Amino acid sequence: MKKYIAAIDLGTTKVVTIVGEKLSSGKIHVLAHCEMPSKGVLRGEVVNIDNVVNATIPAIEEVKRVTGFDFSEVYVGVAGQHIRCIEQRFDIPRENHCETISKEEIRKLEENMYHVRVNPGEGVLHVVPQSYNVDDWMGLVEPVGVPGRKLEANFKVFVGRTSSATHTKMAIERMGLQLNRIILEPIASARAVLHEEEQEMGVVLVDIGGGTTDLVVYYDNIVRHTAVIPFGGNIITEDIRKGCRILPRQAEQLKVQYGSCYGDLAVDNKIIAIPGVCGREPREVSFKVLAQIIEARMEEIIEAVMFEIERSGYAERLPAGIVVTGGGANLEHLCEFIRYKTGLDVRRGKPIHVSSDSDEEVIRCSYATAVGLLMKGFDYEEEKEMLEKIQELEPVEVEVENKKETDASLFSYLFGTVLPRTKDPEKNLVAPRPPKPPKPPKSEKAPKPPKPPKPPKPEKPVSQDGGLFGKFFDVDNEA
Repeated sequence: MKKYIAAIDLGTTKVVTIVGEKLSSGKIHVLAHCEMPSKGVLRGEVVNIDNVVNATIPAIEEVKRVTGFDFSEVYVGVAGQHIRCIEQRFDIPRENHCETISKEEIRKLEENMYHVRVNPGEGVLHVVPQSYNVDDWMGLVEPVGVPGRKLEANFKVFVGRTSSATHTKMAIERMGLQLNRIILEPIASARAVLHEEEQEMGVVLVDIGGGTTDLVVYYDNIVRHTAVIPFGGNIITEDIRKGCRILPRQAEQLKVQYGSCYGDLAVDNKIIAIPGVCGREPREVSFKVLAQIIEARMEEIIEAVMFEIERSGYAERLPAGIVVTGGGANLEHLCEFIRYKTGLDVRRGKPIHVSSDSDEEVIRCSYATAVGLLMKGFDYEEEKEMLEKIQELEPVEVEVENKKETDASLFSYLFGTVLPRTKDPEKNLVAPRPPKPPKPPKSEKAPKPPKPPKPPKPEKPVSQDGGLFGKFFDVDNEA
């Protein structure tokens, strides 16, 4: 496995370049990161390739300078409203039902899902298995090791526009780098901030970014649903700009420093003075008015989130509630507002799988996607190493001597009467069985004494007229 991995989070408001290594404890040690204002990205999609390249190259050079690690491959996240989720089912018959299902068969099933038929201009981004059916055993989570005649799998397939992935690849190549893999951003964020217990119980991750709000539903440690809502923190900033009639940068500053998304909890008697433009008088905005503007838009985002949760079919199976992350999660009173609107438990999600030696700046909600891209990158590297080891193993040929061994039943495999043979004749030698000891000669039995002759039967008296029996057997009557 690679010792270092680099990732780039191409967000709507910022671009983050990050390099990290995986420790023996399983946590990520961030070696360096650099954040730059984003340009050319609209609602999570690369629109202007030149602007994206110009905004990202300085961050790449800074990270290379700090770490001294001249990386050439990167993992990149993808988001956008074009991403959708579909359900697919695929099954394969198995030739030898006596053998157990292997990991290689499961891997081939998932690879086949990347070739399913989708709409023109779309491609498969991620494939997530939901459950498996083996013969009469339904709903298996781990089919490896189970024998059967037929293997069936249910998948969630995440589909997106190929043009979006193509633009991302073109931008990365113009930076002088190679795109290793594109990763769905909500899955990356969930990898960084969710606990395994939450994923098992049932939880919803809501990543409020600048241009989009990403959502992913976990239940029983499996991704059940994901969605991308086409608005996020930037639309709140735009509402403040229009409502208060100020500059965009002033509106962003108001939101970050004084913003609250719960009008009932905002302070009534405090006012913010905003400097006027070109010598004009300063504008005054109360905390209450600012909170009401933010609350109106945040309520719309939460309604969209609840719609997707209901659509997933797991609204009643989320005891772990909602974990909110991303740059928009830093709004004051956000958890209280979401808890009031949804009735679910809510907490802020920060990267939890990061070592304590890393920079404290990355242990923030806004860096959840960047850290998650690193973690998913290491997961894919481990999977790649495992597949290479499997491919290095030479297949073992099995030879049979006669028809009797070929038609061996299940008991022949269980008790080892059919032995596999390799190409090496010396390894095929089997120790001969010791000869059976000769059976002792059977002792001659004494002849049985002859049976005594049976005494003669007494003659039956015959009636004078012969009776009924005389008529049938011609018995002569005496004169």
